[in-house]
Amino acid sequence: MTAIEQTEAARPRGTRLPRRARRNQLLGAAQEVFVAQGYHAAAMDDIAERAGVSKPVLYQHFPGKLDLYLALLDQHCEALLQAVQTALSSTSDNKLRVAATMDAYFAYVEDEGGAFRLVFESDLTNEASVRERVDKVTLQCAEAISAVIAEDTGLPKEESMLLAVGLGGFSQVVARYWPSSASPVPRDKAVQLLSSLAWRGIAGFPKHTEQGG
Repeated sequence: MTAIEQTEAARPRGTRLPRRARRNQLLGAAQEVFVAQGYHAAAMDDIAERAGVSKPVLYQHFPGKLDLYLALLDQHCEALLQAVQTALSSTSDNKLRVAATMDAYFAYVEDEGGAFRLVFESDLTNEASVRERVDKVTLQCAEAISAVIAEDTGLPKEESMLLAVGLGGFSQVVARYWPSSASPVPRDKAVQLLSSLAWRGIAGFPKHTEQGG
């Protein structure tokens, strides 16, 4: 059950929940409000009302709006990183690995909760603690991709990282554009198209064993 589903299930005011369940409920409500309104327009009153709790209950778990936003950001940055790592380790076939990694970004954007907007389209990137988290997960995803490239091609770390940043950025930008296009291409077809394009580029770097290394 997602945080938002827990919010729906536990919304009646006055219901007593275990601390962890209450926290997840509040995070689900906050996600709905932040995604719909953006950080600056969102109010703690709105979040408490959405969760069906009083403001004092909300403040017992999160001292302020930024604390709540950062907790959500941490949660969804970790989800993105895990999705990319899982995709990379899902197969040893590099062509399939490219498609799986591309699909991880599309699946992340397709999630109905809209959490990707907090990570990729935040209206709070001028806040150092937010920018730090977004930059960190971008770097971590690139490092995970880079490690596979370096192992397979024998390229130096710096060159592998440059390719990885390019692939990760490419995946993110296209995945973000995809649902907003006038007539979105079905996800499986979109992944096929984009992974084919990416594979034609990365396949130009022969495997380390083919170089005689």
